[in-house]
Amino acid sequence: MTKGGMESVEVFTAEGKGRGLKAQKEFLPGDVIFAEPAYAAVVFDSLTHVICHTCFKRQERLHRCGQCKFAYYCDRTCQRAAWLNHKNECSAIKRHGKAPTENIRLAARILWKMEREGSGLSEGCLVAIDDLQNHVESFGEEEKQELRADVESFLEFWPPHCQQFGMQFISHIFGVISCNGFTLSDQRGLQAVGVGIFPNLCQANHDCWPNCTVVFNNGNHEAVRSMFHTQMRIELRALSKISPGDELTVSYVDFLSLSEERRKQLKKQYYFDCTCEHCKKQLKDDLMLAVKAGESKPSADTVKEVIQLSKDTLEKINKARMEGHYHEVVKLCRDCLKKQEPVLGDTNIYLLRILNIASEVLSYLQMFEEAADYAKRMVDGYLKIYHPNNAQLGMAVMRAGVTHWHAGLIEAGHGLICKAYAILLITHGPSHPITKDLEVMRVQTEMELRMFQQNEFMYYKMREAALKNQKIQVMPEPSNENAPSLFHKKE
Repeated sequence: MTKGGMESVEVFTAEGKGRGLKAQKEFLPGDVIFAEPAYAAVVFDSLTHVICHTCFKRQERLHRCGQCKFAYYCDRTCQRAAWLNHKNECSAIKRHGKAPTENIRLAARILWKMEREGSGLSEGCLVAIDDLQNHVESFGEEEKQELRADVESFLEFWPPHCQQFGMQFISHIFGVISCNGFTLSDQRGLQAVGVGIFPNLCQANHDCWPNCTVVFNNGNHEAVRSMFHTQMRIELRALSKISPGDELTVSYVDFLSLSEERRKQLKKQYYFDCTCEHCKKQLKDDLMLAVKAGESKPSADTVKEVIQLSKDTLEKINKARMEGHYHEVVKLCRDCLKKQEPVLGDTNIYLLRILNIASEVLSYLQMFEEAADYAKRMVDGYLKIYHPNNAQLGMAVMRAGVTHWHAGLIEAGHGLICKAYAILLITHGPSHPITKDLEVMRVQTEMELRMFQQNEFMYYKMREAALKNQKIQVMPEPSNENAPSLFHKKE
C-alpha cells in the first residue's frame, strides 16, 4: 500500500512485529526516503515561552498571540502558518482560563484535525490515526491512573460546541501519544523542545542496528517570498545501502547500552521484546564490558568492584550537575578514572560515560587541553561500538573536534571536524543547520591548518592575538539531559 508523496515505501506485515515499512526502490546512504509533516505537534510545557509554536525554533524574541496570551511565534509568518491549528486551541484556552498540559494540547489538536478532515486517511498518510497502536492494554496500574487523569483533564478543556468523542476513543488517542509521540528538537538538534505525531514514521519498526535514521527539520520561513518557505517535518534518511524489498528500520533507543539493558528499556517503554540480530547474538557486548587484557588482567571481583564504583559515581555526578557544582563533577570524574583505567578496557561503557561527562564539563570550565584528551579517548571508543553513520557518533565527534580547536590542537581538531561532517552529511543532510555550522568550522580549520603547516610559530602568535581581541566564547552549560531520543516517553 502506497499513498501520495510516499511512493518509495510500502506498508507490509512484518512477521512477529505487526506492520512495518519496506523500500520500493534502492537507496544509498544519505538519501531521504521520505519527509513527513506533523499530523499534530506541541511545544513542551516548560518551553512554551521560548520556542516558536510553529517551527519549534528557539529564538530570543518571540511574538505572543494577542488573544490567548499563550502561544509564541518567531514572527507574523509563523503566526499565520499556525492559525489553522491554533484557532480552536486559542478560543479553548481563553474559555478554560489557562493552557492545559502538553498531552492534553496534543490530543486536542489531533481531534480538532479529525473534526476538520474526518477520521480516515489524511493526504500523504499510509495509515489513519484510528489504526495506530495504543498499547493501552499493556499499561501498568500507574500508567492507567495517568491515562484516566489525562482523559478527565481533556474533557474539562474540550469545548462543548466541538464534535464530541467517546471515552474509549479519547483513551485511544492518549495511548497513541504515549506510544508514538516523536521528540521534536530545536534547530541545533541539541535539546528536546516538543512532541508530535507522524503516522507514517510510526510504521517503521525498531532495530538496534538500523538501516535508517530520523532527523527533525524545523523548516524555513525566512525567505521573503512564501513560495520558497519549507514546512516543519521529519526526514527518514538511509544510513546504508537499501535494496528494494528491504524493511526500513530505525532505533528507538541509544545503542550505547548492553543488549540486555536495551531490551529491558524497549519492553518497559514500547511493550515489545527486541529480536534484532545485535540483541539475540549480544553483538558488541564484549566491547562494552571490556577489561584490561594481558598479564595485568584484573580479577572478576576487582572488575565488579570498579563497575559498582562507576555506577555510584555516576549517581553522585548527576546530583552535582543538577546543583551546578561543576568543579565537584570534575573531581568525581578524575577520581573515578584513576580507579577505572587500570581495570576497564578502552571501550567499556562505564569508562566511556565518565570520559563523556569529564570532557563536556571541562570544556565548559575552559580547561580545554584536559577536555580534549578525554574527548579523543571517548571518540576512539565510540568508533569501535557505534554504527559508522550513527547521528550520536557524529555529534560526539563534532564536539570533540571543537574542543581540540579550543585547545589549540588544530591538526587533530580539523581531522575530527572533517570526520563529523562526513557522518552528519548522511544523518542530517547538507541543509540542516548543524551541518551548515560544521561546514563553516571545516573551512575555517582547514584554513588555519594550512597556516599552521606553513609557519607554526606565526600561527600561534596570530591565534593568540585573535583570541585576545574577542570575547571568550563560553561553551554551552552542561545539560543533565541525554541527547533527544527518537520517541518521547515518560521515564
